[in-house]
Amino acid sequence: MRILHILDHSIPLHSGYTFRTAAILREQRALGWETFHLTSPKQGQVAAEVEDVDGLRFYRSPVPAPGPAGINELRLMRATEARLEQLARELRPDVLHAHSPVLNAIPAIRVGKRLGIPVVYEIRAFWEDAAVDHGTTAEGSLRYRATRAMETWALKRVDHAFTICEGLRADIVARGIPAARVTVIPNAVDVEGFQLSGDADQVLRRELGLAGCTTIGFVGSFYAYEGLDLLLDAFPALLAKRPDLRLLLVGGGPQDAKLKAQTERLGVADKVVFTGRVPHSEVSRYYDQIDLLAYPRHSMRLTELVTPLKPLEAMAQGRLFVASDVGGHKELIRDGETGKLFKAGSAEALAAAIDAMLADRGRWPTMRAAGRHFVEEVRNWTNSVAHYRAVYEALAGRTRRAA
Repeated sequence: MRILHILDHSIPLHSGYTFRTAAILREQRALGWETFHLTSPKQGQVAAEVEDVDGLRFYRSPVPAPGPAGINELRLMRATEARLEQLARELRPDVLHAHSPVLNAIPAIRVGKRLGIPVVYEIRAFWEDAAVDHGTTAEGSLRYRATRAMETWALKRVDHAFTICEGLRADIVARGIPAARVTVIPNAVDVEGFQLSGDADQVLRRELGLAGCTTIGFVGSFYAYEGLDLLLDAFPALLAKRPDLRLLLVGGGPQDAKLKAQTERLGVADKVVFTGRVPHSEVSRYYDQIDLLAYPRHSMRLTELVTPLKPLEAMAQGRLFVASDVGGHKELIRDGETGKLFKAGSAEALAAAIDAMLADRGRWPTMRAAGRHFVEEVRNWTNSVAHYRAVYEALAGRTRRAA
């Protein structure tokens, strides 16, 4: 079976999107399938049309000249479509597998129709909801409605839809897509790729000013939906009760300056450590500095519908965390067993959850073991990728019969 994937971007760029993609591709290859991989112009300018990264070969699309909103997206789709048709004629895949956003699905639909190749579309998040969080549009705006209409148009024209969680599946079915044509490929982890958390590097601990302290932390991108502002709002009350607490924020992003200003306003700047972005190879050293992770995501369509990777990665490493009770978290976390949930949007509830976890360290070994067991037995890529098989085989068989 030959699958041609159409992607927004890929490794060597680092994001949850690229890590999920790489895991899926490796597991599909382990099943004996041939996979080919095209990235859209949003990969950016690259040195060559073909690039080998970590054992995977990626075909790149040319980057068109930028234009105003609307024209720019049209140019991106045209560039993707031209490169995709060239590759599809050369590689003769059984299935075209477009991954969100819809800017990849529409070129795949057009090429698939011309060449008689089935098309599947995998939605990891709706483009319109991501735009709301990034501040480029508002829910219900003309752009929001237009983007939503494009997504629905594409979903009605592909042969099958994949998505990452039940929340997104329900939304897709509510748009009039038959439930039998929507399959969940759950977020998962490569358990073998994660080591159980180790002892903190004492040299790094002193460098960060954390010696002798209990550390609450977050590692990732500083987007508004992650709720780090709520974590900072909860921190003064925690400090008043536990003066040895420190907050370690590893990463960076659009909210960086706002969060630093908030620490000054709250009078806790000397108790909060911002590391900036760190090399991927160093991330585990920073994780080891953290006693308790916090995932305080705000409640919005994006977080209610989409399951994140971070809690699963934490479980794979035997790490403890508190998380808001948004839908994306509740689909992954067993409250009190693999993590602790708190009422989303409430700084008081977050502070209480952190305090309760710190006061009950005797249960930590049991929770660590439960989290690790969950990803080993349930949320691993072998289990998730197996859900592609029936759909791929049915579509590939149809293609061969037609040929």
